[in-house]
Amino acid sequence: MAETQSTLTCPHCKHTEVFEMPTDACQWFLECPGCHEVLKPQKGDCCVFCSYGTVPCPPIQDGQACCG
Repeated sequence: MAETQSTLTCPHCKHTEVFEMPTDACQWFLECPGCHEVLKPQKGDCCVFCSYGTVPCPPIQDGQACCG
């Protein structure tokens, strides 16, 4: 079973916070609670958790090539 919590670090203000990840989809956008910048995945990543989190999103953990 995939881990569903990831600590996300904002690349702009370095704010860190634990978030509950969706288990059946990727999260493409997330507003940073610290600076309110809207985070988007880096090139080649499917979601903000794969780009800025300590744990990749559940679909990637389950071995799917990308989220749909």
